[in-house]
Amino acid sequence: MKKTVLIVLLAGIGSFVFLQKLRAQSNYKKTVDGVNATVNGVHIELEVYDAGTIRVIKYPEGAHFKKNSLAVIKSPDGNIPKKVFKRGNLVILETSALKTTLDRSTGKVSFSKLNNDLLFSERDNGAVFSPDKNADANSYDVKQSFTLDSNEVIYGLGEQQNGRLNQRGQDNLLVQGNGKVSIPFFQSVKGYGIYWDNYSPTRFIDNKAGTSFDSQVGNGIDYYFMKGANGDSVVAQMRFLTGQAPLLPLWVYGYNQSKERYKTQFELLDVVKKYRALHVPLDGIIQDWQYWGTDSNWNAMSFDSIRFPRPKKMIDSVHQLHAHIFIVAWPGFGPKTKQYSEFKKKSMLLNFDTWPPNSGTKVYDVYDPIARDIYWRYLNKGVFSLGSDAWWLDSSEPDHLNEKDSDFNQHTYLGTYRSVRNAFPLEHIKGVYAHQRQTTSKKRVVILTRSAFAGQQRFASNTWSGDVTSSWESFRNQIPAGLNFSLTGLPYWNTDIGGFFANDYVKGGGAKNPAFQELYTRWLQFGTFMPMMRSHGTAIPREIYQFGKKGDRIYDVLEKYIKLRYSLLPYIYSTAWQVTNHSGSFMRALAMDFIKDRNVYNIGGEYMFGKSFLVSPVTEKGAKEQQVYLPVGASWYDFWTGELQKGGQYIHRATPIEIMPLYVRAGSIIPWGPEVQYATEKKWDNLELRIYPGADADFTLYEDENDNYDYEKGLYSEIKFHWNDKAHELTIGKKNGHFPGMLEARKFKIVLVKQDHGSGSNLTMNVDKLVNYNGEKVLIKL
Repeated sequence: MKKTVLIVLLAGIGSFVFLQKLRAQSNYKKTVDGVNATVNGVHIELEVYDAGTIRVIKYPEGAHFKKNSLAVIKSPDGNIPKKVFKRGNLVILETSALKTTLDRSTGKVSFSKLNNDLLFSERDNGAVFSPDKNADANSYDVKQSFTLDSNEVIYGLGEQQNGRLNQRGQDNLLVQGNGKVSIPFFQSVKGYGIYWDNYSPTRFIDNKAGTSFDSQVGNGIDYYFMKGANGDSVVAQMRFLTGQAPLLPLWVYGYNQSKERYKTQFELLDVVKKYRALHVPLDGIIQDWQYWGTDSNWNAMSFDSIRFPRPKKMIDSVHQLHAHIFIVAWPGFGPKTKQYSEFKKKSMLLNFDTWPPNSGTKVYDVYDPIARDIYWRYLNKGVFSLGSDAWWLDSSEPDHLNEKDSDFNQHTYLGTYRSVRNAFPLEHIKGVYAHQRQTTSKKRVVILTRSAFAGQQRFASNTWSGDVTSSWESFRNQIPAGLNFSLTGLPYWNTDIGGFFANDYVKGGGAKNPAFQELYTRWLQFGTFMPMMRSHGTAIPREIYQFGKKGDRIYDVLEKYIKLRYSLLPYIYSTAWQVTNHSGSFMRALAMDFIKDRNVYNIGGEYMFGKSFLVSPVTEKGAKEQQVYLPVGASWYDFWTGELQKGGQYIHRATPIEIMPLYVRAGSIIPWGPEVQYATEKKWDNLELRIYPGADADFTLYEDENDNYDYEKGLYSEIKFHWNDKAHELTIGKKNGHFPGMLEARKFKIVLVKQDHGSGSNLTMNVDKLVNYNGEKVLIKL
């Protein structure tokens, strides 16, 4: 009898389990945007944004999930062709580019190519929702675990000062800080990217147990998978989701001078005058902090009447000298400012200590749109209305002194500070960009800032790497930091040339200290090939004349590279157009262009600048030579000599202080600009055009009015060049487009580069052919 009951009971249990499985298998549905399902008490949504971009949302069954992303500006596209079908216990969502598979027994989501090659996968039962022990109602600590191939290489996570290009094997708390930009995004050499859309402090862990994002606050798991063929297409997918980068004015791609700090308007103007007298190019001068007076008046957005008695006259004088001025502004306000009083009255201040110490300064609630309106009202009245050209938005992490965990529980307009912590720079920079665009379209917005988050590229943001130290180790770390930042999808990045904290070199003579001169010179050579070339620091002034005079070796090298930057402006500005119009990148890890060459995957000390230049900064003190890797897939010209080297080899390049190893990819066309004192001094009516033979080449020369938003209305021109290497023919295409003041006729000086011909930073004396161009197609045989 007992045996019979047991059999019936087991049969009943088996039927129950079977029914549960059937119920689980049937508990999904196709939606306009993709697929919804519930697995083991977790609601899962798959949304199609384009054929290669899928959003994954997970949250506990019965919970509420609604989110307006701060970073992502796209919506799912229900019109994308897709198929949904079952295969056993799997639900497959297929587009023309990607298969997304949901396992209905474990909730695992995986992504494959159409031929079923696996790209990326979650771990089984990898979603974890833990009770949020903080002040956020209806929220969780959210974690998702993934599986990467054992030898897979990944890049990104923002700007990390760990000296590594490959971000495998990390345990990294992603939270904003001075010198650390935290963006929960990575991309793989397998050709995909992952953006984890969460703004709270997030731990990224990669070890033998798996890879995971774990955020302190979230209503659910929310991430985007982006399939791309290479690094460029993954960056393009990220820009598709989070916005394109507007074009900056031509002048900002020149040389910009700063220090901590110019104490009077007369000191600032004297710097610009000295550059002009020395005939050293300069386009930007930067006014750092305390132009407002005392710390209790911190960030008053008005000029101290004693040290800056006529600020509009100062700005006008800078313009008369054909230069432009950045003015600093902070998110914090001293207790004696009008802004502090207004924000406090309206409960728009965050109550924690910020810079400067012991001043009572508080930051405003950047997440509140009304607070951002107020911020701009003061900034416009006190600064922008005087004619300033660009912003230095400092401390945009922001600085957080005497940090207490309870500081993060206070509420902002969008929820607890903890829940939106990492998006502080995004919201702050957004406010200034949006308001300036509303105020005028005659000046392009330029924002230099110390922190960033996903999507910030759409607000004309140029992030610098923070207050790093003046050391060789710090210098070395900046290169992979900038490359990973760029691989995250944000194209504009720079550093304080020479490092910010230079105190260790003061006793040895400051700018006359040979040890600092070497470090600064090598750093400036690197700076010549950043998206923004900017000298800045404390303790030691960095103006070129501080290092000597013309004829002195260090002075001459610094001048040489500043002038090289200006020769490259047609190339740089055209590259900037590719960034804006085709989701391109300035600083390019070698894997972006040479993905088939595994030797480049972990090289963090070299990079491509645009598509043509291979840059290898000298980052070892006293180096007399440097090992340089030339990737497979191209031949390489030594920029300084014109000597041709084959790819796929390590070479040793002599590195006297005048030389930073620099190579140009065979199959490149480089327009060479005129010698100028500022970016717009001369029109590009007589450009030298350097052709590096050995492969076919293409280049598009871009021009517009240099500083307004008419290019968004189609007022610009492009001239396309094509080099047919086999036929030794250069085609200059028909001019495309028009804008007011454009050149109708011009000359091109064609130079076919070879050893000791068309090499180095000076214009070529004996060109190979002079071509008159009136906008019509021209074919030149060389």
